[in-house]
Amino acid sequence: MRFSVFLNARSMRPEDDRQLMHDLETHAILARDRGFSAIFMPDHHFNGYMPLASDSFIFAAYLAAKMPEIHFGFSVVSVPLHHPVRFVERINLLDQITDGKLLVGVGSGTTPEEMIGFGVNYKDAGTVSERNLELAEQLWAKGMEDPAIEIDNGPHQGRVLQRIAPAAYTPGHARLMPVAMKESSARRAATHGWPAFIPAFTPPNIGGTEPFIHVKKYFDAYRAMLDEAGHDAPTIASALDWTTHTYQAVHVAETDEQARDELMVILRSYQDAIEREAEFNARAESDDANRKTDRTPNALTDDWIGTWCLYGSPETVIEHLKPYQALGIGNILCGTVTGPLTEERLRLGNQTLDLLSRKVMPAFGGGRA
Repeated sequence: MRFSVFLNARSMRPEDDRQLMHDLETHAILARDRGFSAIFMPDHHFNGYMPLASDSFIFAAYLAAKMPEIHFGFSVVSVPLHHPVRFVERINLLDQITDGKLLVGVGSGTTPEEMIGFGVNYKDAGTVSERNLELAEQLWAKGMEDPAIEIDNGPHQGRVLQRIAPAAYTPGHARLMPVAMKESSARRAATHGWPAFIPAFTPPNIGGTEPFIHVKKYFDAYRAMLDEAGHDAPTIASALDWTTHTYQAVHVAETDEQARDELMVILRSYQDAIEREAEFNARAESDDANRKTDRTPNALTDDWIGTWCLYGSPETVIEHLKPYQALGIGNILCGTVTGPLTEERLRLGNQTLDLLSRKVMPAFGGGRA
């Protein structure tokens, strides 16, 4: 089982943005040195979620030049916010830069605030996303002399006459990683032989004390579709190797008691940031076209912690993860810098990297492969 790092820290003030980017670069290099398999980044805008997330393609290219031996991923790209031409061009360029070590998580986005900044109504996000992915496949397949591709999808317009340059490094194109919560997304991943996020992000019901039930449900559905697609054994093995379960907050300490105490400090700061952002999300929901039907749950509740957190001593973390390995999850994505990134938060994140690499990862087959 692989372990990867999710750079999901927040900046609370403009004057903190630059230091945060430098700190996350240092944290990513430490993860590389400790044997983690990949660095994943989010794709978010406006809300202070993370300065580098406003264009994580650029930050990934910057890190890839420093760390050519590891994989890079996105968790996840909000597809409706990207013109399909730019989406395909950037993925192809990163696919070339990384020699194919690229994993592009795709989803329809999370907040109305982000959607309205790009001229997309929140209620249309799913439809725009599906059409953008269809257009992307057409653009990846287009040759120089093929008929023009007409783009008419909400705010995204255009007419492509030639081919996309550069060409992809990976045959066809880089691997996409759908979030396997909807049947259509799981089937997209399975049909193409791609890995998937299982389930990733907010499930229909917070898992609470039994989150494994949710993970197994979505994994089993995806795994059955993967078998039904008729792939050869190497394709299935490659897909499962990167099929990912995400923990928004991972914290490891020498004892369970220390880990819980430090986790609560981290989550209180994280919840403060969430509450600050709620005001702006409310402003975005000024009409029915941009009103969400679900609410971000409180991160200080036992249900949220049970669903989205992995914490404890190395021994406790190992026991927690054994059923996921047995299920067939190939990659554990660890949010090691969740919340506002202070000097103390970075220290705790580095502590987690150290203990995971020395005491947890060896129990699951070692580090990077």
